[in-house]
Amino acid sequence: LGTVLHVLYLIFNEGYTASSGPDLHRGELTAEAIRLTRVLYQSVPDDGEVAGLLALMLLTDARRSARIRPDGVLIPLAEQDRNRWDRAMINEGTALVTTAMRVSPLGQYQLQAATTALHVQAPRAEDTDWEQIRILYGILRRIAPNPMVTLNYIVAVAMSRGPMAGLELLEGLNSDPRMAGHHRLYAVRAHLHELAGDYTAAHANYLLAAQRTTSLPEQRYLLEKAGNLDR
Repeated sequence: LGTVLHVLYLIFNEGYTASSGPDLHRGELTAEAIRLTRVLYQSVPDDGEVAGLLALMLLTDARRSARIRPDGVLIPLAEQDRNRWDRAMINEGTALVTTAMRVSPLGQYQLQAATTALHVQAPRAEDTDWEQIRILYGILRRIAPNPMVTLNYIVAVAMSRGPMAGLELLEGLNSDPRMAGHHRLYAVRAHLHELAGDYTAAHANYLLAAQRTTSLPEQRYLLEKAGNLDR
C-alpha cells in the first residue's frame, strides 16, 4: 500500500507542476491521481495515510485555477487570488485530514495535508500560521526525512523567525548531493535574500534557479523576479 500511495503521489505532483515543457499543469494526471486515490480511499476508508493523501491532493488542486497568469507565468501562493480557490475541495480535504489525524497513527501524507490546510485556511497570505507549519514540518522531518521536506521546513523557519534564520539553515543543504544544483534550492535562497534586503544576491540566485529548471512557466517566473530586482 505504501508503494501504491507513493506512485499516486508522484503522478499527482507531475500533473500539478510538470517537471518540464511549456505547461505548468497536466490536468489529466492530477485528475487521474485524485480519481484513483478516491477509489482506494473507498476501499480502505479507515487508513489514515490514504485519507491523508486524498486530502493533500484536494487541498493542493483546489488552488490550480489561481496558479498561472493568462500569459503562462506562474503565480506564487502568496500572490494568488484566494477567491478563485475551490472551496468545496478545500472543505472536503480539510475534513478528511482532520478526521484522519484524530483517529489514525500520524503519517507523512497527513502531515503534508495539514500544512497545506493551514495555507488555504488563511484569509490572506500574511495570516498564514507559519509557526504551526514549522512545527508540522519538524515532525515530518523526523518520520519521513528527505531534502525537500528540509527545504520546506527552512522556508517555514524563515517565515516565522526571519529570513536570516532560514539562510543559515539553508547552508546545510549545500552538501546534500540530492539537492546539489536543484533549482528550488536556488529559488528559496533568492527569495530569502530578497526578504532580507540583499537584492544583489537575490538577483543572482533567481538567475541560477531559472537556468536549472526545465519548466518553462517556472523559468519565466524566476526570470521575471530577477528582472524586477535589476531595475
